[in-house]
Amino acid sequence: MTDTQRNPTDTSGTLDEALERIHLSGPERDGWLSNHAPMAIEALVRHGHARVAHRWLDTYRPKLEDMPGSVAPVTALNWQEALGDISRVADWTAFFERETADRPWRTVLAEWWPRLLPGIAAGATHGVIRVGHAVRTLLEGEETAPRVRELAHALGYWAARHQPLPALERLAPAPDAAAALDRVPLIADQDGGIRSRFEQLTGLTGFPDWPGRDPAGPEAARAAIEELVRAATHRYATHGHADPIMLVHAATAPNAVLRTLPALPGTLWTPSLHAAWAASAAVTSAYGPREAQPVTEHLPTAQAAQAAQATPAAHAAPVASAAQHPQEVFERAAAHGDDHTIKFADTALDVGDAAALVAAGRAIELNTPAW
Repeated sequence: MTDTQRNPTDTSGTLDEALERIHLSGPERDGWLSNHAPMAIEALVRHGHARVAHRWLDTYRPKLEDMPGSVAPVTALNWQEALGDISRVADWTAFFERETADRPWRTVLAEWWPRLLPGIAAGATHGVIRVGHAVRTLLEGEETAPRVRELAHALGYWAARHQPLPALERLAPAPDAAAALDRVPLIADQDGGIRSRFEQLTGLTGFPDWPGRDPAGPEAARAAIEELVRAATHRYATHGHADPIMLVHAATAPNAVLRTLPALPGTLWTPSLHAAWAASAAVTSAYGPREAQPVTEHLPTAQAAQAAQATPAAHAAPVASAAQHPQEVFERAAAHGDDHTIKFADTALDVGDAAALVAAGRAIELNTPAW
C-alpha cells in the first residue's frame, strides 16, 4: 500500500478527537448491535478521509447509547466469573483502562489475547475486529491516550461478549483457503440472529481441516492468515449477495487477527491462525449462499482474468461496475457511508489485488447507503 492511500499518523488529530467522542458511548445499541464508529472512523482517517470523519460521526452518533452502569469491579482474581457477561461491560472497560494505564499496552495485549482468543465469535466477531483496528493505530502512529483507551474499550467489549465456538471435528484437508471455504458445510436453518445460527454449528460434522497441519513457524502462520483473508475477500464478490452485511466478517475478522500479530509474541501466531479460520468458517456456514453469482462480466480485461482465477466458473453473475484504482474504491465506500462497507473496503485495500477491489465494489452495490 502506498503513502498516497493512507494517513496512519493523522497529524490533524481528527482520530483522537473522534475517539474521545465515541468513548462517551457504550459498545452496543438496540439490544446487541455493535458500535461500529471506532472501526469505521479509523478506516476513514487512515485512508485520507479525515475531513469527513466528524460528519460521519455526527450522522452515526444518534444511534449510539450510553455506556451501561457498573455492576462490580473486574479484578485479576475474579475476571473468569465476569467473562462473557455483557452486563459487566463497563466493569471490563474500566479494568482494561486501569491495566493499560499501569502497564505497556503490548504487555496487556499479550497477556489477554490467549484468554480472549477462544471467544473470537464475541459480538459477531466485532470484539476482535475492534481490537485489530485499535492495534493498527498504535503500531502505525503515535501512542496517544485516546488510542490506548480505544484498545481498552475494544478488549473490554471482547471480554464482556466472549463467545466460544463449538468444538468441531476436522474434516478432510483442503489444499488452500479458497477450497476450504468452498467446502464449509452450511447450517440447516439460516434464519435468526448470529447467536442462534452459531448454536446450530453443533449439528455439523465439522469444518475442513485447513491448513491441515501446524505451520512451520510464526511467519508461516502469518502467511496462512494472509491467504485466508485474501480468499474470504475474493469470495465475497460471488457469495456476498446472501447476506451483504454479515458475510463481510468472514474477511474482516481474520484480517483483524492479521493486523494484531506484529504486537504479539510469535508463540501466539499459530493459535491465532486456528482462531481466525474458525471465525471465518463459522460466518461462512451461518450466512453463506447455496449458489454463487459470477463477477467476470462487465469488468476490464485484467480484472476479469484475475477474478476468474479466484472464482470457479460455476460461480458466475455480473456486477455492474468495478473501480480500477484502490483509492477510487475507498472513495466510493466513504461516499456510500455504510460502516460495514467502509470496513470491508479497508480490508480489500489490504489485500490489494484486482479481485479484492472487485469484491469491495460488490459490497458498495449490495449494501444500503448510509445517506
